[in-house]
Amino acid sequence: MAHTIASCHRLLDVIDYVEEDPRVQVVFTVAPDVFNQQVARHLERLGALVLPWQQAIRERFDLGIAASWGGLHQLHTPLLVMAHGAGRSKRVRPGPYGGPPLADRAVYGLDAQRLTYGGRVLPSTLALSHEHELEVLRLQCPEALEVATVVGDPCFDRLVASLPRRPEYRHGMGIEDHQELLLVSSTWGPDGLYGHFPDLLPLLMAQLPAGRYRVAALLHPAVWDAHGHRQVRAWLRSCTEAGLLLPDPTQDWRALVVAADHIIGDHGSVTAYAAAVGRRILTLPTPRTMPVAGTPQQLVTAEATPLDPHRALLPQLVAAREIDRQAVTAALTGHPGQAARLLRRAIYRLLGITEPGRHRRVTPVPVPRLHHREATQ
Repeated sequence: MAHTIASCHRLLDVIDYVEEDPRVQVVFTVAPDVFNQQVARHLERLGALVLPWQQAIRERFDLGIAASWGGLHQLHTPLLVMAHGAGRSKRVRPGPYGGPPLADRAVYGLDAQRLTYGGRVLPSTLALSHEHELEVLRLQCPEALEVATVVGDPCFDRLVASLPRRPEYRHGMGIEDHQELLLVSSTWGPDGLYGHFPDLLPLLMAQLPAGRYRVAALLHPAVWDAHGHRQVRAWLRSCTEAGLLLPDPTQDWRALVVAADHIIGDHGSVTAYAAAVGRRILTLPTPRTMPVAGTPQQLVTAEATPLDPHRALLPQLVAAREIDRQAVTAALTGHPGQAARLLRRAIYRLLGITEPGRHRRVTPVPVPRLHHREATQ
């Protein structure tokens, strides 16, 4: 069940563990979500078999896999549910009539409102990235503990597997050997980097020496869906004409993280993943958002060098300090390098068929072919 482009990225990683098995037929459906506009088109470009949602909720399946929550109670299937980002780091948003302070709200994705429906626990298996999520679950929805299992983070494992291909990624993006790549990453919403300070990208393009630095922008897929692809490209047209790399949200973002020398980010998952593989991080403080304590996003937010957009940017970029990558990794995944094995085992157990003895290694992400001239099309 693909709710958004972001969740679709995670599902495609995990489906790869079983898709080659001739006993398994994989079908996709676009689940209800406010940011699902581009999902069907993306899946069709990949050649996936896509069922309409109204058909999917009438049929019975041996297993359903999801990385978000909308409409799951309508399905007739055992469910494996996982996060689509770096663990669960956000609090439940307040309702229209307010609610408790942010720090007292439940952790999103580990709360009873998401995990239960009509008095029953929705997932047959709830895949967690880290043991600390078990402790949160114990407080917020103890009835779901019996279906929870810590599997690690498949996205992080694939990112690590991609690190040796850094020269190929840089060449594929047109980055010269003498150039440094600055990646600007923004999550969605008004507290995301782009929503909070949209002038940062024009400032970077104006201030950084063009011969030495290339700049790429990774905007969360929800930014593109909320405003429209045409509008986002229009807002950034002067930047792309000046050389900004602006990948489509359907492209695999991990190649850019591997290729980057510097990251300017926010409290989103990409910043946490980048810190876990040793990239230097600058963060732009946001007014309201504070990730859940103990998560990699909270660690990065607390430890990264703060960026002051009102001062010269180049000296701040050069002075950015390293974050303890081992500490970030330890907060990110409870089983580094093991997510494919553990998730594959859970999938076959739910399907009720024997797990094949052979298993593909975790593969690097594809080499991008993106130049700034292509990004403006």
